[in-house]
Amino acid sequence: MSEIKCPNCGKTFKIDENSYADIVRQVRDSEYSKDIEAKVHDATEVLHAKAAAEYLKLKNEKETEIAKLEAKISSFETEKKLAVSEASSKLEKELAEEKMKNSNEREKYKNALELKEEQISQLKDFKAKQSTKMVGESLEQFCHDEFDKIRAAAFPNAYFEKDNDAKTGSKGDFIFKESDENGVEFISIMFEMKNEMDTTATKHKNEDFFKELDKDRNEKGCEYAVLVSLLESDSEFYNTGIVDVSHRYPKMYVIRPQFFIPMITLLRNSAMNALSAKRELALVREQNIDITHFEENIEAFKEGFARNYQLASKKFQSAIEEIDKTIDHLQKTKEALLSSENNLRLANNKAEDLTIKRLTRGNPTMQEKFDKLKKD
Repeated sequence: MSEIKCPNCGKTFKIDENSYADIVRQVRDSEYSKDIEAKVHDATEVLHAKAAAEYLKLKNEKETEIAKLEAKISSFETEKKLAVSEASSKLEKELAEEKMKNSNEREKYKNALELKEEQISQLKDFKAKQSTKMVGESLEQFCHDEFDKIRAAAFPNAYFEKDNDAKTGSKGDFIFKESDENGVEFISIMFEMKNEMDTTATKHKNEDFFKELDKDRNEKGCEYAVLVSLLESDSEFYNTGIVDVSHRYPKMYVIRPQFFIPMITLLRNSAMNALSAKRELALVREQNIDITHFEENIEAFKEGFARNYQLASKKFQSAIEEIDKTIDHLQKTKEALLSSENNLRLANNKAEDLTIKRLTRGNPTMQEKFDKLKKD
């Protein structure tokens, strides 16, 4: 039996072993459960604390990342607005400049158009007051005067004169030529001037003179052909400015008189730009000629050397053949001498083997004589 004291009233009572063990087990289980619960509670608190700390850490990191992204987005928006603003300002500026430029261009075009109309009016009025012959001559004089106005300043080294050479059966009106400081011609133009009275019954066309102009250009050795014409005055095709008709004849143009000086300037500047290329081409050609001469000299040397080599080779071959013949002859002589030496050796051997006994063998008479000589 075991005694148990009540913790409340202090009374002691006895219980058997089984009951005691049961009570002890209950007390132990109760204490164990409390202990477990306490540990679980503590562990849960720790896990909650860790989870809260991780949550706060993750939250802070996300908030920081979000703040950075928001800052980037804000910066991007600012940059985008700035770029849009700059682009808009630039576009507005360009539009304003283009507008201003177009305004200036329109003003220039208007002035040029007015000048053109004035020139046409003057030319029509001028033609109305002249005879047919004077109309043609006046256009030539007009072009000549226009060129003389700027000859000294713009074309001091140029040649511009009437084509008076009719030995081939025809001639143009003017020939323009210019050379560089070395006297190398880099541009030449054959000019033909055509005009007629407005009251002329049979109207000519510009293309009526293309073939003859091309012929004059080729006969006089000019590079370009230009028809300065007032024909077909109502043609929009020829009134647009410089008209390229090289699809009909090479390097041929048709112009109105007001484009006479611009045409010369355009072709001349183009030729001057190509002059350096022409000089380089000429230099390359000279170098090619030098190379050709060098190659020709090399080929001549090679041919001469080959010819001399062939001659020397033939002589060398002949000498080799003679040497071979001599060697063959010497070889035969050597073989003959060797054969003679062998015969001499055999003869010597035979001479050395020669004895009286051998000489008298089979010869009783000689044996008798030698025996008698021995006895004497």
